[in-house]
Amino acid sequence: MTSKIHSSPYGAVLCDLDNVIRFYDTSRVAELERAAGLAEGATAKVAYARETDMPLLLGQIAQHQWVESIVLGLTGGGQVSQAQARELATALATAPFRADQPVVALLRRVRAHLPLVLVTNATPELENDLASLGLADLADHVVSSARVGVAKPDPRIYEIAAERAGVPMDRCLFVDDRLENIEAAVALGMTGVLFREPADIRASLSFLA
Repeated sequence: MTSKIHSSPYGAVLCDLDNVIRFYDTSRVAELERAAGLAEGATAKVAYARETDMPLLLGQIAQHQWVESIVLGLTGGGQVSQAQARELATALATAPFRADQPVVALLRRVRAHLPLVLVTNATPELENDLASLGLADLADHVVSSARVGVAKPDPRIYEIAAERAGVPMDRCLFVDDRLENIEAAVALGMTGVLFREPADIRASLSFLA
């Protein structure tokens, strides 16, 4: 039985991808860090530093160049060898990922009634990643930072997403796991939902019966 919609306060749902829909398994990276005598999370700290990952997220470099940047960052302090750094960087860049099926099911319900737009700081591999997850058709539109050249929390990426949804800012529900991204959306007039678990989205979609 299909769900019905009752007086929706929104004209579109805009949703983040990573740590909302897609989750990575970095257990191999943690294992390598322990073996190398590094604190868990040390590789990610280097990899996701703004100066390291922003060029990738803006589509300015390819993934292999990002890996080289991580290697450079890890070896700069002399804590690990070149070989160890490369193994760590490669393990992070190729970490397996999965889609959270309850969230996917919920968003498919949303799309049956409202435009759904993915708004994500993503690499140029995003389209291939979505296809591998079976999610190429999940959303009406995908706004990827690597394709549009701006990344959250830059206001322009939200404007692009609303334009593609075809609805005013104040009719957009925006879901993300990062507070700074939520705050940027709210500043533009959107309603923000800080994601921690599927129930956070479900509570905001009570108009879907």
